[in-house]
Amino acid sequence: MRALARLSAVAVVVFATFTGSSPSDHLRRFGNGGDIIRGVNLGGLFVLEPWIKPSLFKQWEGSSAHVVDEWTYCATLGKSECTSRLKQHWSTWVTESDISTLAKLGLNHIRIPIGYWAFTVKDGEPYVQGQIPYLKQVLEWARKYKLNAVLDLHGVPGSQNGFDNSGKLGEIGWQRAQENIDRSIQALIGLANIAAQYSDVVDAVEAVNEPAIWGLSKQGIIDYYKRAYSTVRDIAPGVTIVIHDAFLSPAEWNDLNVQGWSNVILDTHTYHVFVKDRLTLSRDDHLKATCQDAANVRNFNTHLWTVTGEWSLATTDCARWLNGFGKGARWDGSLPWEMNGPVYPGATCAGQTSIGAWDSSTRGFYRQFAEAQMDAYEAGSGWFFWNFKTEEADDWNYIKLAQNGLIPNPPTDRHYSRYSLDNAHWNIKLDSPWCHE
Repeated sequence: MRALARLSAVAVVVFATFTGSSPSDHLRRFGNGGDIIRGVNLGGLFVLEPWIKPSLFKQWEGSSAHVVDEWTYCATLGKSECTSRLKQHWSTWVTESDISTLAKLGLNHIRIPIGYWAFTVKDGEPYVQGQIPYLKQVLEWARKYKLNAVLDLHGVPGSQNGFDNSGKLGEIGWQRAQENIDRSIQALIGLANIAAQYSDVVDAVEAVNEPAIWGLSKQGIIDYYKRAYSTVRDIAPGVTIVIHDAFLSPAEWNDLNVQGWSNVILDTHTYHVFVKDRLTLSRDDHLKATCQDAANVRNFNTHLWTVTGEWSLATTDCARWLNGFGKGARWDGSLPWEMNGPVYPGATCAGQTSIGAWDSSTRGFYRQFAEAQMDAYEAGSGWFFWNFKTEEADDWNYIKLAQNGLIPNPPTDRHYSRYSLDNAHWNIKLDSPWCHE
């Protein structure tokens, strides 16, 4: 998941065929989701992020030990203790009850982030293995409850973005050695074999999550994507391939015309909390921002099928350690950033991430914000919410939000929608409480 500054222009996932045809020439069928994907991410399971499950890192709060990600977590504990703790985590963080609940909430997809180290660990790397049986158990539950899954290579050797969610916070070193690329492909082979084994469940494999263009070569990313496409397609011919936009505008990828490619997803992620332009918006302006997102998604969808890959209800970055272990928030000025202080005088993080502290006005806003984003992304072909659950941050917890009426349950039960549902298809209306087109 996201740390540091993120681009918050429209975030989409694009289903594409590079054969000269448009999406209207093809029947969209996304697993059990039909022509609309409605899903969540199972973040924090196989790639640790301190903010998602703070209890795993709490013992180092205020300590001089530098434990900030999965690399340093295992390096500090040692392989034996790290294995013991992570097996306990893997067996409890995602349960059959969670998967059953997601299905009952009307979702049809899950996205499962996993690191390369589940498939390849070399001498000197502190990571531990043992994830695969737990991954397969999740897929068995997904099959039982009729959910489809996207397998997402969330971290690669050397780190593709330097974020803690790549497994190792710090430098962007992925393209510095051919060995890193080769081992990434080795991990994709592992994911493709699982996809082939669970072909009725897994309908997509993501080549790499969030490669950071500011630290990488675009051509190098493209070359990797070409190799990833061939590798996965040779093993699992029916699986869709996911490529991330590297924080470039989707328009930057319009000329990616690879002869023979089909069923490819271009994945990008939108949040309202990591850059000034969105973090400082009023509630009304958060809602209005989704209007442009909808227009962009709908525009892309005329020539490339689009699905928003990650989004949340957060309008502050107040979730504990969201910006990194031990770090504060831009919202209240406890994290140094371009405004050199809070977003407005007196801004506080108190109560910002707890449903129990939200008054009726705040609850009403979040319900509107959820529907506004769902509407926007269904102007394309659907969405994945980040995250399925969290220990503390309720504005990132899909299950808790839905169970408290702040996210539609099922997703089609909308009170403020700018769409009308006609035979399971959404038809856009030109007016809504916040959009006038």
